[in-house]
Amino acid sequence: MLEVKGRQFSCCDGITRRSALRVGVLGLGGLTLPQLLAQRSAQAAAGRPTRNTSVIFVELAGGPSHFETYDPKPNSPSEYRGPLQPIATGLAGVRFSEFMAAQARIADKLAIIRSIHHDSSSHSTSAHLTQTGYYLRDRQNRENEMPCVGSVASRLLGSHAEGIPAYVAIQRSMRYGRAAYFGKAFNPFDVTDDPNRSSFQVNNLGLVRGLDADRVTDRRYLLDQFDEAKTVVDTSGVSEAVDRFTIEAFDMVTSGKAQRAFDINEEPTAIRDRYGRNRTGQEFLLARRLIEAGVTFVSTRVSSWDDHNGIAKRMRDKGPSYDQALAALVSDLHERGLDQDVLIVAMGEFGRTPKVNRNAGRDHWGAVMSVLLAGGGLRVGQIVGSSTPKGETPEDNPYRPENVLAMVYRHLGIVPEQTFPDLSGRPRYLLEERGLISELI
Repeated sequence: MLEVKGRQFSCCDGITRRSALRVGVLGLGGLTLPQLLAQRSAQAAAGRPTRNTSVIFVELAGGPSHFETYDPKPNSPSEYRGPLQPIATGLAGVRFSEFMAAQARIADKLAIIRSIHHDSSSHSTSAHLTQTGYYLRDRQNRENEMPCVGSVASRLLGSHAEGIPAYVAIQRSMRYGRAAYFGKAFNPFDVTDDPNRSSFQVNNLGLVRGLDADRVTDRRYLLDQFDEAKTVVDTSGVSEAVDRFTIEAFDMVTSGKAQRAFDINEEPTAIRDRYGRNRTGQEFLLARRLIEAGVTFVSTRVSSWDDHNGIAKRMRDKGPSYDQALAALVSDLHERGLDQDVLIVAMGEFGRTPKVNRNAGRDHWGAVMSVLLAGGGLRVGQIVGSSTPKGETPEDNPYRPENVLAMVYRHLGIVPEQTFPDLSGRPRYLLEERGLISELI
């Protein structure tokens, strides 16, 4: 039996996460190791893209202010301009906000779309849109109604290497980063521990105390454990097939390949320092390691962007670590020759209100937002679109979150016109709005 390493906590249904994380089961909504390998085998049989392209999707959870990140308005009235100062970038005439200084220095490697917009100011509805391409119909629904972009990549592509997950969520999955009617086999492999901790461990990549690798590699011993394994799975309320892929799952655990990919301690001290010795920095570094190991889609979260009050202090708290990590990731991928094959997307669910509120913060605003893209062989070093002088709506070249996802699918070689039946049997497009951002191509 495999041991689960990481924090124990109860879900709202009363089932502890640890009780479900057994025999390759990574939670009621998570990816199991047997499913992972079955999915990978099926995708290999179906054929793969000629290039091993990958995506790192940074969820800016809570909705970052475009004013205090990539679209400052120094000439607008003070109640719109906000408390932070604009700074010059490496692009002539382009300014970022003051806590984006490291990114400003590498602006020639970035594409900022300042004209993304949609019609919602709800966290749930907007997050579902930016992660699946569809509005959430029921705002109270905490589950995906449509498969997220990472789950699509997992189902249609699989991973780029044996024994490696196709889709990994660092910190935890995106707000709507799950597979919906594709099935839990295409949910992410969740990494919940903090890679900046000296005791950092990854769930389900170790062995139960007293069970060594030699015993696991004994096929007869594995077969003897199947009945017990099935019992554990059934009693946790998760009915998963324990078939020949279960043997491969044990092989994955003992092969060392996945363990090495997640072992951030293998990175030189200088590289770890470059990304920042904090959770955000080390999560971005881990994302790069996983992409290099063969993961197709990695999501990571930078939280606390819901700046309803005290936006200057809140930006001071989170802005520099995000800025350092993002700039380090982009530069590192370029230096490693991966900027053509790896696409980085940094996107929240919406922007923030143009006018600063009475609490010195900004509220939800879907009418315009800024999104960052880098790598992916795109035409970077440019600003796409603009917002009005007070940052209220797009002024030119308006785009939607679906267009960003269309660019992700293009990079991965996925055709978004494909349809898949939902739970009612109705065929659903991966994206209904599929236009590309032409300036980036």
